[in-house]
Amino acid sequence: MKAAVLHEFRPAEESPLTIEDVPTPNPGPGQVLVKVHACGVCRSNLHMIEGEWRRYGIPSKLPIIPGHEIIGEVVELGEGVEGLRKGARVGIQPIWSSCGRCDYCLRGMEHICPEKKLTGEHVDGGYAEYIVADARHVYEVPDNLSPEEAAPLFCPGITAYGAVMKADLRPGMRVGVFGVGGVGHMVIQLALLHGADVVAVSRRENHLRVAERLGAKWLINSSEKDPVEEIRRIGGLDVSIVFAPSSKVAEQAFKSTKLHGTVVIGVHVELGWFPFYEEKRVVGTVVGPRWAMREVVRLASEGKLKVIHEDYPLEKANEVLRKLKHGEVDARAVLIP
Repeated sequence: MKAAVLHEFRPAEESPLTIEDVPTPNPGPGQVLVKVHACGVCRSNLHMIEGEWRRYGIPSKLPIIPGHEIIGEVVELGEGVEGLRKGARVGIQPIWSSCGRCDYCLRGMEHICPEKKLTGEHVDGGYAEYIVADARHVYEVPDNLSPEEAAPLFCPGITAYGAVMKADLRPGMRVGVFGVGGVGHMVIQLALLHGADVVAVSRRENHLRVAERLGAKWLINSSEKDPVEEIRRIGGLDVSIVFAPSSKVAEQAFKSTKLHGTVVIGVHVELGWFPFYEEKRVVGTVVGPRWAMREVVRLASEGKLKVIHEDYPLEKANEVLRKLKHGEVDARAVLIP
């Protein structure tokens, strides 16, 4: 099969992925072979490919095929697989597998299972024509969603859903979305579904245009104005949700949030000084459990959650990574093998 393979860490500008022919994998017991129809390109892919996540042990092997938001068709069933059929349209998200035995798995929180494996980071991912998946962690996808619009549901969609769920939004709340990209543009939509008013903060005009198109009430270009001052003028935020990978942005979000408010953070940042007497709540967030993934697919199937995407052939994976790095992707880029 054809695949985009990472052999060594290099900057996106140096075309770190090679397009090559590799053996098509075979599904083992409890696994399925999926023909990939579309795979979204996530900023975490970029962090991994450029070597920024070596400190976290990511990836766990080289060479590796990246990609963890995938739509495809089941073409082969491994031994013991039940509840799936050949020809089923399915999605695969970052959580490739979980142990199923630990307290977190038993409480429906398998996305923080200490023994989980990550698609495209511990096992080969979706920048390829085929991928092997754990049958317990694939999700059937309705026919009214195209592969290109459905693929990003399986990372930005579930990640945004998890963040908004932790924010505990209610009608009339004012929520700031710091970082309007793949995840941020879905956070905006989910916050609006909860009846909140949205303040979109970004340093790029193309991202703010996306936020305006989706219904954000206030737009703040942080490269031109101090977002803390601008937000304080409108009364501050009940909730801040941060998906810009910047400690400075996280600090701005914290300062913009009212006393006793909530700050939800889904990226690596350093928080620094913490004024405990303001009684603000800081919550980390990462993807979400399987029941939430099914809810995201349902919302999209009913037209309540839209993916803004731009599509590229697999051969342009390096070009897409460069565009993503330099803020030239409006929301989500999707690769088509």
